[in-house]
Amino acid sequence: MRLLWKLVILLPLINSCAGDGLLSRPIFTQEPHDVIFPLDLSKSEVILKCAANGYPSPHYRWKQNGTDIDFTMSYHYRLDGGSLAISSPYTDQDIGMYQCLATNLLGTTLSRKAKLQFAYIEDFETKTRSTVSVREGQGVVLLCGPPPHFGVPDISWRRLDGSPLPGKVKYSKSQAILEIPNFQQEDEGFYECIASNLRGRNLAKGQLIFYAPPEWEQKIQNTYLSIYDNLLWECKASGKPNPWYTWLKNGERLNPEERIQIENGTLIITMLNVSDSGVYQCAAENKYQIIYANAELRVLASAPDFSKSPVKKNSFVQVGGDIVIECKPNAFPRAAISWKRGTETLRQNKRIFLPEDGSLKIYNVTRSDAGSYTCIATNQFGTAKNTGSLIVKERTIITVPPSKMDVTVGESIVLPCQVSHDPSIEVVFVWFFNGDVIDLKKGMAHFERIGGESVGDLMIRNIQLNHSGKYLCTVQTTLESLSAVADIIVRGPPGPPEDVEVEEISSTTSQLRWRAGPDNNSPIQIFTIQTRTPFSVGWQAVATVPEILNGKTYNATVVGLSPWVEYEFRVVAGNSIGIGEPSKPSELLRTKASVPAVAPVNINGGGGSRSELVITWESIPEELQNGEGFGYIVMFRPVGSTTWTKEKVASVESSRFVYRNESIIPLSPFEVKVGVYNNEGEGSLSTVTIVYSGEDEPQLAPRGTSVQSFSASEMEVSWNAIAWNRNTGRVLGYEVLYWTDDSKESMIGKIRVSGNVTTKNITGLKANTIYFASVRAYNTAGTGPSSLPVNVTTKKSPPSQPPANIAWKLTNSKLCLNWEHVKTMENESEVLGYKILYRQNRQSKTHILETNNTSAELLVPFEEDYLIEIRTVSDGGDGSSSEEIRIPKMSSLSSRGIQVLEPSTHFLSIVIVIFYCFAIQPLIQ
Repeated sequence: MRLLWKLVILLPLINSCAGDGLLSRPIFTQEPHDVIFPLDLSKSEVILKCAANGYPSPHYRWKQNGTDIDFTMSYHYRLDGGSLAISSPYTDQDIGMYQCLATNLLGTTLSRKAKLQFAYIEDFETKTRSTVSVREGQGVVLLCGPPPHFGVPDISWRRLDGSPLPGKVKYSKSQAILEIPNFQQEDEGFYECIASNLRGRNLAKGQLIFYAPPEWEQKIQNTYLSIYDNLLWECKASGKPNPWYTWLKNGERLNPEERIQIENGTLIITMLNVSDSGVYQCAAENKYQIIYANAELRVLASAPDFSKSPVKKNSFVQVGGDIVIECKPNAFPRAAISWKRGTETLRQNKRIFLPEDGSLKIYNVTRSDAGSYTCIATNQFGTAKNTGSLIVKERTIITVPPSKMDVTVGESIVLPCQVSHDPSIEVVFVWFFNGDVIDLKKGMAHFERIGGESVGDLMIRNIQLNHSGKYLCTVQTTLESLSAVADIIVRGPPGPPEDVEVEEISSTTSQLRWRAGPDNNSPIQIFTIQTRTPFSVGWQAVATVPEILNGKTYNATVVGLSPWVEYEFRVVAGNSIGIGEPSKPSELLRTKASVPAVAPVNINGGGGSRSELVITWESIPEELQNGEGFGYIVMFRPVGSTTWTKEKVASVESSRFVYRNESIIPLSPFEVKVGVYNNEGEGSLSTVTIVYSGEDEPQLAPRGTSVQSFSASEMEVSWNAIAWNRNTGRVLGYEVLYWTDDSKESMIGKIRVSGNVTTKNITGLKANTIYFASVRAYNTAGTGPSSLPVNVTTKKSPPSQPPANIAWKLTNSKLCLNWEHVKTMENESEVLGYKILYRQNRQSKTHILETNNTSAELLVPFEEDYLIEIRTVSDGGDGSSSEEIRIPKMSSLSSRGIQVLEPSTHFLSIVIVIFYCFAIQPLIQ
């Protein structure tokens, strides 16, 4: 009865603390280390450090050589927190092994052991050494250590078992010291040092033995078990020699009992009770060191509790689906679980399964399964209940799945994906293309989701060949995931043919071979061969044999090529969709040479000097020259002769030939034809053309030359025509020369007129200046002699001042104008009259009225504005114009309140004054 009462009292405290995570066993944060204390009177205290965490805070005690230290009896021992302070330590009394123990409600933890030692040094041996005598100023050596020896010996090292020395060994400079860093077990064994010199050799042997203090390979961990459970703990350590194991509970050695089994590093406790709770330590020890592994055991006993792991409040499932409702209360020992639906206790059947883990599993759920479900947990300490609801939703079904489609590149299509679903469930559509998610943000150029919330249709705009493949529509809800797949085939024009090669080439043909490129899901129906030369504009289709290249033809002969021209070839494929991209061009190759086939055209000529026959033609372009060594053959004969003269012109760029012979009569007709040739031979000739030989210059000067001035800037030169005959030379036209006699500004001008023209107006001359002029005839041979010079003085400059003080009066459609007479300067021509220029706007036609007076009347439309300007007229030409005057239409004047009258004669002077005040003044401004 006493034990049960204590258990009932302690259980609430231990379990609540354990559940809240408040209590914790002592865990060392600082442990003591070995100390070598010097015999130094200035250091009068040793501190062995020890500190631990835990709740409640632990209290400390120490052991020396396994015996508890009684701090009340040993005055020079004291606790400093958890550390041990030893004042004025004694060598014989305080030397030994020390260990710290930390204890709280959950148990005791032992620290590692620390060794306290004292440093010492003893006197040298008292053996008397012989006296050494030395004279003043001499050196002396006092030997201390090894006996006298002779020869700086050679030293070497080896292992007696014959194995090589470790590669990591290091030697001192004299090799007298061998260092093995990071000594391992494989390095142990017998080592021999050999020293030799001229007098002999000596050796020494030694054994290295490997040892290792214990190191943990497996530690025990904190464990929380229910009352009546079994505990199995195992710890394992390595070391040499192999360590042995000791188990401690709360700092005290743990011995085997009826429920406790200990075998090396294994601890088994059966039928746990609350008193088994505590801090356990596994100690692994060999002769070099002892190490500890610490862990806490908590034995728990409590009634079922759902506070930390309640039954899920709402569990969702679809009709026809399966559902698992978990029930995992905290209970020690484990609780027995039963389920109720409402007030009905559930029994296992074909659709209801009650597994050992306490959960409830319902298969093939129906609408009637919806409702509340209660989990009941029971152990010997009590019973607890917790309830959750099962909510049943309608299944989601894909009603319109995507279907297989066959489309042409560039089209736009819609892949449907529509569902029916429970209204309370949100659906999410995700599309995959060939296994990858379609990112609708990045793929907006082609992909777009259309439709409402329950519609996941995917639109593909301007579909491309690389869009062929599998499209998967997935419909995701919180309860399930559905999918439907469709294949899309995109057909397009064929891809470019590949590996175009020229197998053979002649002067006019080429044998080609190629491979078909991808057909892009539509069989290739036709191939076309295209060529390009340095003389062509882009690529052009060429004739082939066979004429039609079907989709199964992969070689052909190109015909109709030009000889001696560099060609590139490419192939284009077509199918029912269209023509695809062309292949890469073939290697650039030149056709073989042949005799030129094209004769020159536009044979012409004539002109030149006396005794010359000038022949011209249109040169043959390079692509038609057909080979190297190209040139022209020129053939000619006088009309009526039977013998042809033949000349070769070697320059490929020539288009002109001149034949010189003193016997040629001027303007004699010749029959001319021009042909071509190259290194392969002579080609065809052009048709015959009549060309005339060169002629003499005109032999006569024109007669009757005269000149007269029309204004300040122009004059007219006239002459008599020369009658043509073979002796005087043909006249094709005349050349007029004119100049001034001013030495400072001498000027010579030259103007030609053709045919029988015998006058020429010359403009752009200087005013009031003497000009000389003469005339000469010309033909294809040159110019003839000039006529005797004649001269004329140009008129003075026209008046520079424009008409001023212009007044106007508008009556009905009659406009009266008045202005002041313009006075000229001495170097200006006299005013002979005036020109009135008027028009409706700047784009309309200008009308001109001339008058010798300083007034004029104009008839103008009643409803039109007019622009008017006045300029002077003189022998020197027209003078400066007045500023442009705008005459407004009658209605405009009336709307501005201006009265327009038709004055009588006696009223004229008054009207002029009035008009000057309100009409002329604004024009001046």
